[in-house]
Amino acid sequence: MKILALEFSSPQRSVAIVQSGAFHEALGSNEPFAMIAEALREAKLEREQLDCIAVGLGPGSYTGIRSAISIAQGWQLARPIPLLGVSSAEIIAAQAQAGGLVGRVRVIVDAQRGEFYLAGYELTANGSREAEPLRIVSAAAVTQRASAGETLIGPEVTDWFPTGKTIFPRAAILGQLALGRTDFISGDKMEPIYLRETQFVKAPPPRQLG
Repeated sequence: MKILALEFSSPQRSVAIVQSGAFHEALGSNEPFAMIAEALREAKLEREQLDCIAVGLGPGSYTGIRSAISIAQGWQLARPIPLLGVSSAEIIAAQAQAGGLVGRVRVIVDAQRGEFYLAGYELTANGSREAEPLRIVSAAAVTQRASAGETLIGPEVTDWFPTGKTIFPRAAILGQLALGRTDFISGDKMEPIYLRETQFVKAPPPRQLG
């Protein structure tokens, strides 16, 4: 399977073409389609040869994630192609495992408002497994874990917790996670991972001018 992977949830955006374990990856802040063209060129593939598009769904940069989803949605409208969505927290954990980290880790991603997304993973020589589901916690709760010596990882974790390990989600790992998966989704069903409930404020009634 030839997979186009888009991971835009962190400041280090990346695009990769993954096939049978091999990958070609473009990193940076370039225009997304330029990065896609670069990855395709390196892989010596045409767009029509792709079998699937995988997207990192966050949590993370809402603008970046929406951009990746929009590209996948537009691609599917232009040419029917299966789409896959993968948690960026899972990608971060798999990236850490690929880098040789083992044991229990906590993935930390900024959730704004003085809060953080947190998920626990067990990393072994053979892979990674979710041990604690993704949720939003207070900064104090993460500080408590850091003080207890727990291993914190994430794209910008050291901005708040100096003992953490900076690990960005990479498109190459996303593509490898997507290999062999069949839980495809239609573009109109693909949404960013955003655990807060959407709140709407009712507009006040119009003022009477007399």
